[in-house]
Amino acid sequence: MQKVDATAEKRHQQACFQKQDSYTDPITGYMVFTHYFLQARGYCCQNGCRHCPYGFEKNEDEN
Repeated sequence: MQKVDATAEKRHQQACFQKQDSYTDPITGYMVFTHYFLQARGYCCQNGCRHCPYGFEKNEDEN
């Protein structure tokens, strides 16, 4: 599982509470899908999403 900055985790929790699909990571500026969105989508894409509700973790050796 990826380590998440406390500020990013707070944004994630707020976004899930507001039923938003994503939030902007405060450090990288990247858009990140929320647990709420990924679970509602209904399947794992196996890309190693930060908030994957399916428990998938991408190996560092994989491209």
